[in-house]
Amino acid sequence: MAEAGKGVTAGKLAVTMQKRLSRAQEKVMQKLGKADETKDVVFEEMVANFNKQMGEGTKLQRDLKAYLAAVKTMHETSRRLQDCLADMYEPEWFGKEEMDALVEEMIEKEMDNNLEDTDTMWLDFHQNITDSSVPSMDSYLTQFPEIKARIAKRDRKMVDFDSARHHFSSLQKGKKKDEAKIAKPAALLEMAAPSWAQGLLSAHQVAQTNLSYNQAEEELGRAQKIFEELNVELQDQLPVLWDSRVGVYVNTFQSLAGHQERFHKEMSKLSQNLNDIMTKLEEQRQLKKDGTTATKTIATAKSEEANHSQAATSPTSSASNNSENDLPPGFLYKVKAIHEYAATDGDELELTIGDLVLVLAFDNPDEQDDGWLMGVQEAVWKRTKDISSKGVFPENFTQKV
Repeated sequence: MAEAGKGVTAGKLAVTMQKRLSRAQEKVMQKLGKADETKDVVFEEMVANFNKQMGEGTKLQRDLKAYLAAVKTMHETSRRLQDCLADMYEPEWFGKEEMDALVEEMIEKEMDNNLEDTDTMWLDFHQNITDSSVPSMDSYLTQFPEIKARIAKRDRKMVDFDSARHHFSSLQKGKKKDEAKIAKPAALLEMAAPSWAQGLLSAHQVAQTNLSYNQAEEELGRAQKIFEELNVELQDQLPVLWDSRVGVYVNTFQSLAGHQERFHKEMSKLSQNLNDIMTKLEEQRQLKKDGTTATKTIATAKSEEANHSQAATSPTSSASNNSENDLPPGFLYKVKAIHEYAATDGDELELTIGDLVLVLAFDNPDEQDDGWLMGVQEAVWKRTKDISSKGVFPENFTQKV
């Protein structure tokens, strides 16, 4: 049984190799112009459209999957960005004592919900494209390999048909020549044979010629039938496939556009929510800033009130000092420099350790910064009596005398 199986396999292999050799010979003869080739311009145009359609569909499928991968990457990067925002957002930035704890809690809750909704939107968008657009393109492209294989088979059967046609045609020409030879026997065997045997020889030659002719005719019929069946099926199928591309493209891009529209519509709402949260955050920061400014203003007002009160309790002493020592206008008290200070601006006063400075009141109290005083060097004032040499200096660089 094994030997029989090997024989069958070897026989099929031999037949296959013989067919390939016959087809190769036929193509060579056709290219050399020694054998005509079956042409079908309409079918060739269909095949060109098929190749174009298959290329476009493959590219669309590849780009659609690349878009899907980009959506996944965008989701991951967006999630990381949102996680970064959530990690950075801490209530203690603004101080729990000054801030309304309830508002803080509400904002944190809104932030968490917003991040969760955003993550869900990305997941739904990715899943919708995966479930609708990609499978439809995959299903559309599954039919191309089978049709491509049938087109290749049709091309091989066309070569077989051409080969059988050329073989049959050559036998037809040979048969006519053999019939002419049989009518006028000239072979030595026929001339040497008895008269009663010459008829048998002629009949044998005719039978052999008819057998080859009939076999070639049958082979031509089989090859033509197989080729025409494939040709007709493909001529019916290829135009339908070509027309179906429009519907596939419409459904794919309509579905994708619909998912995109819903996704961006919902994402715009979430983005607006995030913007509102950031606005509340800025409002809290501004409230804290305004509160700090108000506290500073109250402290300044209290300090000015104390200064005015001190001045009111000793007007006679100040007037006496002014008159006795000829002090500059607005004199408050005297300080001594305990550190050196190099002026960094034109309105600042430079100090050397031991310098005596006459502290003056600011013309405009709003211009006074915390920790800074206005004054003039005592030595300069006594020498020039020029108030324009006054300047500001840091209070902590001096000591009251």
